[in-house]
Amino acid sequence: MKTLNEYLKMPYRMELVEDLDEGGFVVSYPDLPGCITCGETVERAIANAQDAKKAWLEAALEEGIEIHEPDSLEEYSGQFKLRLPRSLHRSLAEHSQREGISMNQYCVYLLAKNDAMYVK
Repeated sequence: MKTLNEYLKMPYRMELVEDLDEGGFVVSYPDLPGCITCGETVERAIANAQDAKKAWLEAALEEGIEIHEPDSLEEYSGQFKLRLPRSLHRSLAEHSQREGISMNQYCVYLLAKNDAMYVK
């Protein structure tokens, strides 16, 4: 079993979301279930998140709860094949050409934009 300091040094992914209803920001760690906090500003939310992560890890170690290590990007190559209709292929090629970027960059932009909208 690792020590608290070993877990604290691990690169746990932090998710920060603006709370449009209550104001401020909500922060969670997807790899640490239930580890969530908030803050009035981004800076305060991040500081609170670091405190919450430490408290969560301390409690898990005390209670003997299994602590998962952070997910790694090592298993993802950054590439995948995608089949699409010819008409969509043409449309994407035309839009990317108009923007002066590669179709690959344009598709990454569209996917990232949509993913960001989905997270909210």
